Amino acid sequence: MFRKKRHPWQEQLGQNRTVLKEKLQEAMASVLPITAIVLVLCFSIAPIPTATFMTFLIGAVLLILGMGLFTLGADTAMTPIGERVGAAMTRSRKLGVVIGVGFLIGVIVTMSEPDLQVLATQVPGVPNQYLIGAVAVGVGLFLVIALLRILFRIPLNWMLVVFYMVVFALAAFVPGDFLAIAFDSGGVTTGPMTVPFIMALGVGVASIRSDENAAQDSFGLVALCSIGPILAVMVLALIYPSAGAYTPVQVPNAKDSRALWALFEASFPAYLKEVAVCLAPIAVFFAVFQVISLKLKKKKVLKIVVGLLYTYVGLVLFLTGVNVGFMPAGNYLGQQIASLSYNWILVPIGMLMGWFIVQAEPAVHVLNKQVEEITSGAIPGKAMSTSLSAGVAISIGLAMVRVLTGISIFWFVMPGYLAAIAMSFFVPRIFTAIAFDSGGVASGPMTATFLLPFAMGACDALGGDIITDAFGVVAMVAMTPLLTIQMLGLLYQKKLKRAPQEEKPAIVSDEEIIEL
Repeated sequence: MFRKKRHPWQEQLGQNRTVLKEKLQEAMASVLPITAIVLVLCFSIAPIPTATFMTFLIGAVLLILGMGLFTLGADTAMTPIGERVGAAMTRSRKLGVVIGVGFLIGVIVTMSEPDLQVLATQVPGVPNQYLIGAVAVGVGLFLVIALLRILFRIPLNWMLVVFYMVVFALAAFVPGDFLAIAFDSGGVTTGPMTVPFIMALGVGVASIRSDENAAQDSFGLVALCSIGPILAVMVLALIYPSAGAYTPVQVPNAKDSRALWALFEASFPAYLKEVAVCLAPIAVFFAVFQVISLKLKKKKVLKIVVGLLYTYVGLVLFLTGVNVGFMPAGNYLGQQIASLSYNWILVPIGMLMGWFIVQAEPAVHVLNKQVEEITSGAIPGKAMSTSLSAGVAISIGLAMVRVLTGISIFWFVMPGYLAAIAMSFFVPRIFTAIAFDSGGVASGPMTATFLLPFAMGACDALGGDIITDAFGVVAMVAMTPLLTIQMLGLLYQKKLKRAPQEEKPAIVSDEEIIEL
C-alpha cells in the first residue's frame, strides 16, 4: 500500500508541532512564576474578588497559548522576512533603497509589537493610533540612522552620547505627564516582533563591509531604535500638553462561569480586528517584496504564510488574556497592597516579582548563552542570570519607591543612562553593543502586562499621580542591562589582565556571536 502524499501545508504543520511545544514551555516558564506569586498574595495579604481571580487564571492560560503561538510565528515568518529583505537591500547596494526600506520596516514592524499595543491602551488622553503611530515613526527614523551608522562606520558610543543629550535636553521642556510614558515607550518597542527584523537587517547591511569590525557593528541597532520612540513621544507631548485623566481599570463582575467567559468572548472580535489591521501591512510588504525581488519558492512562501497565521492567532489570544485577565488583577492587587497599613511592603514584593519575571524571560537565557560564549566561559551564564535578576529586582524596587514618594523618573533614568554611556568608553565595544541592544530583553511582555498595572493600582490607592508616578516601570527595567552587562564586561576585562598570558580565555570571533 502506498501512503497518501501529504500536502505541503500538512508537512509544515507537522514540523511546527515540536517547535510549538517548546514555545509553549517557554511561555509557561514566563507566566507561571508571576502566577504563583499572585496566588500566594491572593490567599494571604491581598484577597481579590473571585471573578477577578478567575479572569486572571483564564488570562494566564490565554497568555501562555498566545505567547507560544506568537513566538513560533515570529520565528517562522518574521525573522525569515527580515533576513531576506535585509539581504535584498544589501544586493541592491543603493543607499536610497536602504533608507526607504529600512524606514518602512521600522514603522510596519513596530505597529505590530504587542507590548506597544498593551502600553497604548493604558495611556489616557492620547488616542491609541496616534501614540502607536508616533512611536513607529520614531523607530523607523532611528532604524535608518542605525543602518547608516553601519555603512559609514560611526562609533556607537558617540552616537549614544549625542542622542541621549538631545533626549535629556528635550526632557526639560516636556510636560511631566509624558516623561515616564516616553521612556516606557522606548522599552516596549524592542520586543519579540521588532528585534528579529532589526537584528536581521543589521547583519544584512553589515555584510556589505569587509573589515574586521563589520560583524561587531551589526549590533547596536536595537539600542538606537529605542531612542526614537522616546523622542517621538516627547514631540507628541507638544501636541497633547496633558496626558489626560486616568480612568481606573474596571474590576470584572461575573455572577457565574458563563458570565465569566462572556467577558473574554466579548473582547475577541475587537482584538481580531485590531491584530488584523496591525499585521496586514507586514503581509502586504512581504507580498510586494516577493513579487519584485525575493521570488521565493512556493514551499518557503507557504511556511511564511503559516507563520503569519500563528502570529495572528497568538497576538489575539495574548492581547485578550492581558487586557481582560491580567491587567485588572494586577491593578486590583496593587490597590490592595498599597491600602495596607504597612504599604512599604510594595518595595520587597516588587523586587520579588522583578527577580522571578526576568529569570523566566526566554530571551534572557539566550542573552546569558551569548555572553558566556563571547567570553569563552570567563563570565558564566549563571553570573549573567544572577546579575540581571538582581538588577531588575532593584529596578522594580525603585519603581515602587517612586510610587510611594512621587519622585520624578528623570532623577532615576538620567543618572542611569549617563553612567551606562560613561562606562561604554571603558569596556570592550562588543559588551557595550550587546548591553544597549539587550535593554529591551529584560522588559518583556510580563512587565507591561502585569507590573505596570500593578504600579498603577498601587499609585491610585495612595492618591498619587498615575501618569507621573506609576508609568516608568518598563523604562526602569529596560535600563538595568545597560549597567549590569557592561559591569560584567569590566569584570571580564579585569580578569583578562590578571590571568597569565597563556591562560587568558580567547574571545570568540565576532562572526560566531549568537544573535539575540
